[in-house]
Amino acid sequence: MIESITAFLDAASGFIWGPWLLIPLLLGTGLYLTIRLGGIQFVRLGAALRLGLFRRRDPDAEGDISQFQALTTALAATVGTGNIVGVATAIAIGGPGALFWMWITGLVGMASKYSEAFLGVRFRTTDSAGERNGGPQQYLQRGIPNVVGKFLGLAFTIFAILASFGIGNMTQANSVSANLESSFSIPTWVTGIALTIFVFVVLVGGIKSIGRVTAGFVPIMIVFYVVGALYILIANIGDVPAAFGVIFHDAFTGSAAAGGFAGSVLIIAIQYGVARGIFSNESGMGSAAIAAAAAQTSHPVRQGLVSMTQTFIDTIIVVSMTGLVIITTGVYTETDDGGAQIDASIMTGQAFTHGLPGEWGHWIVTVALAMFALSTILGWSYYGERAIERLFGRRSVMPFRVIFTLVVFVGCTTELEVVWLFSDVMNGLMALPNLIGLLVLSGLIARETRAYLKHDPKLTASQAEIEKFMAGDPSWEEWRRTETAPAKL
Repeated sequence: MIESITAFLDAASGFIWGPWLLIPLLLGTGLYLTIRLGGIQFVRLGAALRLGLFRRRDPDAEGDISQFQALTTALAATVGTGNIVGVATAIAIGGPGALFWMWITGLVGMASKYSEAFLGVRFRTTDSAGERNGGPQQYLQRGIPNVVGKFLGLAFTIFAILASFGIGNMTQANSVSANLESSFSIPTWVTGIALTIFVFVVLVGGIKSIGRVTAGFVPIMIVFYVVGALYILIANIGDVPAAFGVIFHDAFTGSAAAGGFAGSVLIIAIQYGVARGIFSNESGMGSAAIAAAAAQTSHPVRQGLVSMTQTFIDTIIVVSMTGLVIITTGVYTETDDGGAQIDASIMTGQAFTHGLPGEWGHWIVTVALAMFALSTILGWSYYGERAIERLFGRRSVMPFRVIFTLVVFVGCTTELEVVWLFSDVMNGLMALPNLIGLLVLSGLIARETRAYLKHDPKLTASQAEIEKFMAGDPSWEEWRRTETAPAKL
């Protein structure tokens, strides 16, 4: 029975994430939005980084958490095992050229991330507890007001709930417990109890508690990991130009990974680079829009741009660090005693061990994996919570938090091969209705983005200035009127 389920999920995952469905749809949507928005991720990146990382909030704006906390909550959900194991898997199977396609996915994905965060704020509502509620489960139905919108919104909601227990919970908890047991001999049940208590304490406080924790935790964990990677790259600085050379060469020619055949054709490098890039930054999946919708922001465009920087940080910075360390240390060409390529699950650890003295490399990767996975649990708990509220109302939130917390313990203490495959399928199915919605609503996104940026291109306008220059704009008046109204779904 288990073998049949595994085979079915494996086939479904291969089709959904294969070269004929989700990969061209994700890349195509990102490229289309990039064109319609005038390359917004390139021309507005500096202003977006200043607003999100340095100003951090819009004074007097409506919302539940600051723009910075919304950004770190979304980063918490995306900076996870994909940044360590996912990158290694892409390089192991697709060769060094896969890293180039991860970069391309991140760059065009920034337009998708902007668009879904914009829509998350643009169509957000206020729930019975007075909190902002938005995301694809809202904007697909409210933005596409017919049976198609209802169907897309419902489909996303169901898939998001299922995904939150898989990729957002059990698989991450399992990564934490397995790594701590391997490195520090901590029993999985001990990790399970500690993690369960910590997650429950944070979740009880809702998005404001999650926002405070991620705002303090996420920057530390990213800096901790990136500093270790930078040390290795500086120590091997002479090999860095050659690493870039092999990345760009293999991106267009394809090359065998460790002498095998899997990475010998170009399509494999593209497929695994794109798939693992999306797995890492979640651009186009719609999940980050749920966190963006809670932000204290003066206009949807401002939060869309701040959220866009999440993909830049995740892929262009963190993923690049992992990939360059693996390539400069040469571990992707190493083989085990039997002559086979070393497993991707230990490849990043091996690279850091080679690059740092003593056991420092191994410890950094172990601790980083644990921190990344824990942060993903917190971010995804909020995504699942908002999706469950969409189906069953506010009273379902606390039961969901309790069940979600208990499942953390299950993940820590159980083998999860089937759950990993199930999670891949649910992630892909989440993205499909969201991407369709982004394409349908692309005209609205582009039109309202241009209208705002015409007055505030550097994102420096105050709340009073925004109120003045947006006065009379129908979309602005609609947003201000409906965002404080209870959801009617």
